[in-house]
Amino acid sequence: MQHFSSNGVDIAYVDLGEGAPILLIHGFGSNYAVNWQATNWVTTLTAAGRRVVAMDVRGHGQSEKLYAVADYSPAIMAKDAANLIRHLAIAPTDVMGYSMGGRIAAMLAVRHPELVHTLVIGGMGINLIAGIGGEEAIAAALEAPALEDITTDVGRAYRKFAEQTRSDRAALAKCIFGQRQRLGENEVRGIRAPTLVAVGTKDTVAGSAQALAALIPGAEALDIENRDHMLATGDRGFKAGVLDFLARHPR
Repeated sequence: MQHFSSNGVDIAYVDLGEGAPILLIHGFGSNYAVNWQATNWVTTLTAAGRRVVAMDVRGHGQSEKLYAVADYSPAIMAKDAANLIRHLAIAPTDVMGYSMGGRIAAMLAVRHPELVHTLVIGGMGINLIAGIGGEEAIAAALEAPALEDITTDVGRAYRKFAEQTRSDRAALAKCIFGQRQRLGENEVRGIRAPTLVAVGTKDTVAGSAQALAALIPGAEALDIENRDHMLATGDRGFKAGVLDFLARHPR
């Protein structure tokens, strides 16, 4: 991976393929390789003639780890994405985020609209505004001495995923609280980039794709059939829907 400094924070990223660029922003506890490479998103997009830029967001993967809640607000993480876009001189670019990455991508479109050509919000519906909750249980699970000490199902799920991705659990525990910041309804209504909201029909985390899309002028909703929050990420129907959306909004 390559690296650059985003206001003094080291951010790792990959830059692959040729053609119109798209920036990919992964979800909480994940990284570029797990969210986008292992699910064949990179192969799918480069085969479609796209230049793929994918970052490890701060606190994740090969990017710098920070240990203060204030370092992980969606606005600060969106600024990292904006700095990467400017660093590579690819504005305006298509942007796709999944779960937490969808929140960051939406904030990018709100705070830096001149940098975003189209926006794909995956794995995040109306809870972008309403919030998800459960941060205390997730943070406690991440910081617990061992998996056996965790009593909640959601806590165990996040702890297992963090261990699978070999994440810095202390950094993630701060990040989950930083992500409590929600976008306001008026902010979402102000998004002007063509937008696709894609959520699995069995996703109990994201909230309704249709409800969020209804707030964004001209936005479309895509149901990822029979997929939950985790399995929707690499779904072929999701990929086909995104490719169709991008084809209808050429750069």
